[in-house]
Amino acid sequence: MTVPEEFIHPVIPRILLGVAVFALSVSSINADLFPMSGPLVSGKVARLRFGQAAAPKKAPLAVRRAIWAANQLRSKPYRYGGGHKSFDDRGYDCSGTVSYVLGAAGLISSPISSTEFRSYGQRGRGRWITIYAREGHTFAVIAGLRLDTTPYDNYTGRWAPRWQTTDRPPRGFEPRHPVGF
Repeated sequence: MTVPEEFIHPVIPRILLGVAVFALSVSSINADLFPMSGPLVSGKVARLRFGQAAAPKKAPLAVRRAIWAANQLRSKPYRYGGGHKSFDDRGYDCSGTVSYVLGAAGLISSPISSTEFRSYGQRGRGRWITIYAREGHTFAVIAGLRLDTTPYDNYTGRWAPRWQTTDRPPRGFEPRHPVGF
């Protein structure tokens, strides 16, 4: 099938080149920020050892990258509003933490708030990643481990991004998951 010439819009080569250079530079910046590898375990469930999670070998690459990225946040302090303007910050709050790991997985392009997570992706629990969101707080369960900033499991008074092995009742939270995960 041939398309009549009047339907073909000329594209300025400089614009195409500029878009390509921009896309490559943004991808390269994010690639430098997020880890490309980390600890692995056999099976389909992540395991926690000394506060660091090992990703399941059978998990999709995006899930493994999310887990490895979360490991990077273990030494970061809790900071209200942290991680909202950029994935790269000196401290993270709940939605900044969840945004960071989803950014590492390539599942969002910029950080979003806990309120915005209430309409993220698809409703319900995911196979690999579930985000639990309500106004004011967000946490995630990734390959069986909970990533949370609150000391829900054993109150120590310390709020910070970290992995937790205990379940948190989802009452009041909306479960959401990235499409396909």
